[in-house]
Amino acid sequence: MRMYLLALNPTDSVSEGFLPAARRLGVDVTLLTDKPEPHRRRHPDLEILDCDVRDYRAVITRIANHHRADAVFTNSDHLQTQTALAAEYFGLPAKDWHAALRAKDKAEMRRHLAATGLDTVWSAELAPQQDPAELLARPVPYPCVVKPREGVASEDVVLVDTADELVRHCKEIRARRPEAALVVEEYLAGELYTLETLGDGTVRHVLGGFHTELSPPPHFIEKRHTYVPRHPEPVVAQVLAQLDALGVGFGACHTEFVVHEGRARIIEVNYRVIGDQCDLMLQEILGIPLFEHILRTHLGEPLPAGLGARRDGRARIDHLCADRAGTLTAAPEATELTVDGVHMTYRPLRAVGERHELHHTNRDYIGVLRATGTDQDTVDRVVTSHLAAQHWEFTP
Repeated sequence: MRMYLLALNPTDSVSEGFLPAARRLGVDVTLLTDKPEPHRRRHPDLEILDCDVRDYRAVITRIANHHRADAVFTNSDHLQTQTALAAEYFGLPAKDWHAALRAKDKAEMRRHLAATGLDTVWSAELAPQQDPAELLARPVPYPCVVKPREGVASEDVVLVDTADELVRHCKEIRARRPEAALVVEEYLAGELYTLETLGDGTVRHVLGGFHTELSPPPHFIEKRHTYVPRHPEPVVAQVLAQLDALGVGFGACHTEFVVHEGRARIIEVNYRVIGDQCDLMLQEILGIPLFEHILRTHLGEPLPAGLGARRDGRARIDHLCADRAGTLTAAPEATELTVDGVHMTYRPLRAVGERHELHHTNRDYIGVLRATGTDQDTVDRVVTSHLAAQHWEFTP
């Protein structure tokens, strides 16, 4: 069997999750990417082909001129629609490309949910050539959030309190991303959570989710995820109803939502498995071959009625962030240890000696600590103690 895997930059999800899973399944992988060299350095034994993966026509042509495909798959937010179209062209299992587009396009997601009557969020779309000052004629509710229509990882997402701030931030984002359409929408109050699901188009499993802690406003950097084995049933039902309305139900999906006074409102739908090593931790605490299950759905295999997942696992993941620009001059090394039954894995994301600017996004991560156990209070205590003993140092 051969799977074509579409990718942009290398990620831990692909390198540590999907590629090992494909090997265990006996699936040959051909990676299609417009950035082949970083992948070749990371995976010198993998077949990697240069391809304009953002263009579904180029993807179809590349596959048609190579080996026969048994599956076309991606875990990239940016490539879900292209992958769905290519898979459908070859008659392979695929996500509905309409649903993939609705999930990726935040403005279209809002319009579609409003049309179904499930949730209406005030929002406005600003085309690349539109003057941000045009928004001043609209009844913008403050505070509001400005973000790229098809952005990821909190990149250029900012909370705005006034009309002057709105215009200024739109212009600043436009200077960095002149071709990007922007979305302005009302700020949705509430605690931020995620729902992780896995489906084959018929069966859908809810894998629990996470409680997400963010950096202080106006930015939205995800600092910590604490595993939630089960959200309240009414909350899950509200989120699943909105996913059904969007047409989302095949493969993995990572949905971010807020809960306020019992009402669940979607922030965004990421039609792939959760990232930033949370997926690796999720597989560990559930005790299931998560990545294999995801790949099997794209190979046309039905999911079992029961996954046999553990329910006693407790976990949290801390994303250590730079708080200033500069050169990282001291930092912990990669480590793995167990303390009081809590298994911790720390991985640095920047090398000592590297210089970086401050982005106010997930690109400011300098390391990630995963911790798993069976009691949340113990997990929290051990992690807090461990992090207090670590040291990161920046030189301007």
